[in-house]
Amino acid sequence: MSLSAFPEFKSQTPEHHKPSVFRPEDSNVCLRSPFHYLRDFLFYSTLKPSLHIITWYFPSQIQVIEDDRNNRGSEPFVTGVRGQVPPLVTTNFLVKDQGNASPRYIRCTSYNIPCTSDMAKQSQVPLAAVIKPLATLPPEETLPYLVDHGESGPVRCNRCKAYMCPFMQFIEGGRRFQCCFCSCVTEVPPHYFQHLDHTGKRVDFYDRPELSLGSYEFLATVDYCKNNKFPSPPAFIFMIDVSYNAVKSGLVRLICEELKSLLDYLPREGNMEESAIRVGFVTYNKVLHFYNVKSSLAQPQMMVVSDVADMFVPLLDGFLVNVNESRTVIASLLDQIPEMFADTRETETVFAPVIQAGLEALKAAECAGKLFIFHTSLPIAEAPGKLKNRDDRKLINTDKEKTLFQPQTSFYNNLAKDCVAQGCCVDLFLFPNQYLDVATLGVVPYQTGGSIYKYAYFQVGTDQYRFLNDLRRDVQKEVGFDAVMRVRTSTGIRATDFFGAFYMSNTTDVEMAGLDCDKTITVEFKHDDKLSEDSGALLQCALLYTSCAGQRRLRIHNLSLNCCTQLADLYRNCETDTLINYLAKYAYRGVLSSPVKTVRDSLINQCAQILACYRKNCASPSSAGQLILPECMKLLPVYLNCVLKSDVLQPGPEVTTDDRAYIRQLVTSMDVAETNVFFYPRLLPLVTDVDSDSLPAAIRNSEERLSKGDIYLLENGLNVFVWVGVSVQQSLIQNLFGVSSFSQISNSTLPVLENPFSKKVRSIVDMLQGQRSRYMKLIIVKQEDKLEMLFKHFLVEDKSLSGGASYVDFLCHMHKEIRQLLS
Repeated sequence: MSLSAFPEFKSQTPEHHKPSVFRPEDSNVCLRSPFHYLRDFLFYSTLKPSLHIITWYFPSQIQVIEDDRNNRGSEPFVTGVRGQVPPLVTTNFLVKDQGNASPRYIRCTSYNIPCTSDMAKQSQVPLAAVIKPLATLPPEETLPYLVDHGESGPVRCNRCKAYMCPFMQFIEGGRRFQCCFCSCVTEVPPHYFQHLDHTGKRVDFYDRPELSLGSYEFLATVDYCKNNKFPSPPAFIFMIDVSYNAVKSGLVRLICEELKSLLDYLPREGNMEESAIRVGFVTYNKVLHFYNVKSSLAQPQMMVVSDVADMFVPLLDGFLVNVNESRTVIASLLDQIPEMFADTRETETVFAPVIQAGLEALKAAECAGKLFIFHTSLPIAEAPGKLKNRDDRKLINTDKEKTLFQPQTSFYNNLAKDCVAQGCCVDLFLFPNQYLDVATLGVVPYQTGGSIYKYAYFQVGTDQYRFLNDLRRDVQKEVGFDAVMRVRTSTGIRATDFFGAFYMSNTTDVEMAGLDCDKTITVEFKHDDKLSEDSGALLQCALLYTSCAGQRRLRIHNLSLNCCTQLADLYRNCETDTLINYLAKYAYRGVLSSPVKTVRDSLINQCAQILACYRKNCASPSSAGQLILPECMKLLPVYLNCVLKSDVLQPGPEVTTDDRAYIRQLVTSMDVAETNVFFYPRLLPLVTDVDSDSLPAAIRNSEERLSKGDIYLLENGLNVFVWVGVSVQQSLIQNLFGVSSFSQISNSTLPVLENPFSKKVRSIVDMLQGQRSRYMKLIIVKQEDKLEMLFKHFLVEDKSLSGGASYVDFLCHMHKEIRQLLS
């Protein structure tokens, strides 16, 4: 039988409306025998007669990534062109800011927005931007310039209050400017006046970042400060659980030892010799212990608050101190804490009063700050915010499943509101041995812009390295306090919905007690009028925050987008990675109010409508048996299937309710690069070629790609698995694991050995760790071992044990959904 007899799986490029057929060499699929093709053809023709698809033609995520790297990785991405789609997040590229914000700060689901709401509804493509205001830039790129306009402050539009940016139009010889967002004409302040050249540009255009760059910062005036008073530098308060489990596990001693050196690396700005951040210390179980570490003391002093129902701070002077001034007293305290509680038998803990204590301390000091809370168990002690065990897996796949993701009391929502008002951000480090209700404990970190870290069944010997790396990075990373973000848009669209770790007291302002360099805010836009192809659409993200030195600043990001009257232009300029980031966050919020099955069906229906609209309006006529995908969305089905198979939407038997709540909150703040590898993990063969400095080429995420005689690495941003085939050569096992046989390999360690292969593998792991915002847990998996079931859970192109469809079956299902919409 000729291969031409098989219907083809095609993608189409809107520019030419010509189908391109996926070949084996294009899709990175291994060649298969004629028997396999015949078997697949008979299977899909018999059981699914309307879906003529064979695996030869499935789009490959690996090939799409590789093509983008080859085509767009060598030249800098210059941001001066309106509506230009950036390289993929998996491509290494440099950015030159020439008037639009870098894609490291803002990525959009589409860079060409439909001119009308009817056109947007027809396509069903969400219009959204994933914004990372304080993103870390590579060393080769310039940080946003800081602009100081003195007491007069930044120049703004009189009507909509948009800040001066490259898209403002100066008129009347430079005496006025017309706002690019609302068209209002505003007088240019005398001190800001400058003449125009023959092209209508100000002659100081290239001297002012706000006129020539997409991203920059303004030094805020006192008008932008609470109570018209410049803020004090923020404070860090370390709050350590000293209950029986925390002490016995060695966690308390580990934290105290680490803090003695870590306090030297508190965030600082520019050329500051030392950090302006003050620090304080609290320990707790059923009661709270505050410590006076004033520099004039010979020894630290403890003060106990046992009435946790009415929390107060028993001391003001000496609680928040400068590290360098009180170094000796702090070191003495950290040495004493493990000894003081070494014989404790107290197993019960409080939690809400701990946050209240930190909040009250920051209020008393009249500053913003961050609480670092190290907690081990469900807070069942009599106190405000006491919780009960409500872990009930029988609720999964029922209408009550949503309660597993909801907090069990509104107390923590009210507490979070108070924290945001003060600028009190909470970072929570959890060390559970059993259920502790992450859905409830995570409310305050989530709504204050903080982070949650979770180390189940923590053991110092095996888990300390991961925890300490997370703690070090968390303490040292760039963070803004007491932050408010507003997104302004040009006439025709407006921001209508927001996703992320924040609090909103109104419909426009995103409030965060803290915002760090890893957090994103995803914003959805809707039409409220017609847009023009000529003028396009504009976004301006303005973030007001307090720096680590106590300086009030405004960070501005601007982005110009094209507008279109043809659907083909919309589909040509979409970015699937950003689209999946938005859809995952939308779905993960949906489980709070709807059954998971409803959320899953809604996702499938929306994506089917996106693809059906493309086929109906943009694709050239073709056989109904062919699945036609737009070129830039050819990975939408495989990525969507990954989201549907994730632990939040389809949990396996080993996934706890705490894990699901943890992942749901984690993903909601992820950037596009993080969701890309989280939903479609990267699978790398650990080849024995040790001379190359680059990562080995990734392969498709399926068990059929694994060879019994090889070793592979899989990473998803939270874990790194090293899979060892049962037939791997003994010499490789010896070189990598330092043991003589397959059966002797440990499940948790990759020893440091002085041979080229060991050094190469460890350098690959280190390279991957450096790319992620959290230190990934290393897990060694031997083929046919009990841990292999966990590893296979992340082989996302295969059918999952929890019932998730394989890539093949899901494509068939999507094709069926699309044909029903078109019939």
